[in-house]
Amino acid sequence: MSVHRFGSVEAPVLGEWDTVVVGGGTAGASAAISAAREKNRVLVVEKASSLGGTPTHALVTPMMDSRVPHGHNLREIERRLNDLGVTTREDGDLMGYIWFTPETFAEVCEGMLLEAGGQVLYDATLVAADVREGRIRAIEVMTVEGPRAVLASQFVDATGDAVLSRMAGVPCVAGDDDGNNQMCSLRFEMGGIDVEKYRKYCLSLGDEFSPLKQGYFWESAMVSGKGFKLEPLFRKGVEEGVLHEDDLVYYQCFSLPGEPGCMAFNCPHLPALRSNTSAFARSEALSDGRRRVRRLVTFLTRHMPGFEGAFLIREAGMLGVRESWRIRGSYVLDVDDYVRRARFDDAVARGTWYIDVHSATKGLVHMEKYKPGEYYEIPYRCLTNPTVRNMLTVGRCISTSFLVQASVRIQQTAIDMGDSAGRACARALAAGVELADFDGLGLL
Repeated sequence: MSVHRFGSVEAPVLGEWDTVVVGGGTAGASAAISAAREKNRVLVVEKASSLGGTPTHALVTPMMDSRVPHGHNLREIERRLNDLGVTTREDGDLMGYIWFTPETFAEVCEGMLLEAGGQVLYDATLVAADVREGRIRAIEVMTVEGPRAVLASQFVDATGDAVLSRMAGVPCVAGDDDGNNQMCSLRFEMGGIDVEKYRKYCLSLGDEFSPLKQGYFWESAMVSGKGFKLEPLFRKGVEEGVLHEDDLVYYQCFSLPGEPGCMAFNCPHLPALRSNTSAFARSEALSDGRRRVRRLVTFLTRHMPGFEGAFLIREAGMLGVRESWRIRGSYVLDVDDYVRRARFDDAVARGTWYIDVHSATKGLVHMEKYKPGEYYEIPYRCLTNPTVRNMLTVGRCISTSFLVQASVRIQQTAIDMGDSAGRACARALAAGVELADFDGLGLL
């Protein structure tokens, strides 16, 4: 077996590919699928045991509203979910969401990648990058066999935290002007819920948060100090000592298709985690989140109509990170682009989600939503950088301002972005040009 040298350390070479994607989440899996479909030899390096990233391992369901024409991969994902018996929308499609379960999403992503001819290396963690003369020559990954070198012509950083980009020397920033990141969540799922009883109770209070007043799907929420009808009941939980005051920062839950009586909870928020770029802070947040989940479950089963026989199914296996590092790429998408509904010749995806900041210091910060049919475009140049010529960065850590990142981070946009990035990898390789020199035209 040949070896590759990373400084003074040698690692056996696992193999060589055209395109290596580090991270198999929404953007990364989509990029790998598209590159493999266009005949690149593709490997996904994934630290977990399945594809899907945040939707699979952080239990982030459903996909938020994005009513614009979408790329092949998103349409195919939804078609395959339906083929598996997953109802992704109801008649009328009031919310524009795509409903799914974490397991079926992972199954669909893996099936699409393998059928396209791509490979996956699970349980493999990025350790180092060998960068010479502005190109990544190889990455080192830790596997069950020990450290191994992975060689490729091109690399895609889909780690979510810009890990490969930072290792390769790409300048990055994190957080807002004060260095605070958006709040993380630790999501969980509950079963044994009488969803109709819960819904009727909310509607009896005059709760008009969700337009889903009938049908299978249901969404409910409460944010402290925002006039939500459920807040008095949560206040009772605080008075009794079941909940803490900051457990009321954010509460939200969604139905799970094909799982009657089960709901996915987009909470608790973790307000103490202001800088999630710290490894120890993230670890402490996980412990804090588990305590908060237990308090919420206790409160709901004691006080919320419909939850009398409910129980905790599981907690997420990873934090729900909304924002951490962002690269400083060839173009920085800013608020002006959002406001003017910007268009670009090298567009890779259309964004429609509003600027939705879950601020650790200012609470929810929202910018005016678009009207139906309005959107901005994300240029290919937000995925490239002047430092490393054979790498793209995709997902929530692309080159944007803090505020615009709060719009681009949703799953439908990330999947479209990855779809275009994968095709860019194949076309750049076929043309014999580096990813940084590819013009990005005609991808959308």
